[in-house]
Amino acid sequence: MKNLIVFFFLSFLLAYPVVAQRQALDPIVKGFGKVYEIPEATELPNSDQKFNIIIDLVSAAENPAQINRMVDNIARMINLHGIGGVQATQLQVKVAVHGGAIYSILNDEFYRKLYGVNNPNLPVYEALKDAGVEFYICGQSLLARDMQSSDMWDGAEMALSMLTTLTKYVPQGYMLMRF
Repeated sequence: MKNLIVFFFLSFLLAYPVVAQRQALDPIVKGFGKVYEIPEATELPNSDQKFNIIIDLVSAAENPAQINRMVDNIARMINLHGIGGVQATQLQVKVAVHGGAIYSILNDEFYRKLYGVNNPNLPVYEALKDAGVEFYICGQSLLARDMQSSDMWDGAEMALSMLTTLTKYVPQGYMLMRF
């Protein structure tokens, strides 16, 4: 038994430096969407390509007091391209927010009325906007939930619908991703 304990202890000490060297990075969206560089990766994004991406953001947060994982996932997707060699100027990202995700883009005042806390997603949205991401709120999702445009974060544009936003940008060559 003693030899087994020594073996596990030595294994931990040998593995620790490798684990300690892996640092989470945020090359494009600062403060959010932390990712890890994988030096041995051979499958990487094309660093010579321009990426036009439209995200269908529909997922609600599991816990309204925490950042919606899918909002942070937008930052991760952008940062992964960054550590893959793609420059921020090569990324044109648009996000159509609808369905349950509409709650993640509420302003602090309305969010507090619903959940008793400030909206934890707004700093992520601000960082994404600073990185050049554009946001469109689905007017249909908003009105279906008895909310007004004044209840929303002011960094987004109002759209007729998510459906018409997607049908506008997908034919223009935007890759569709659903979060």
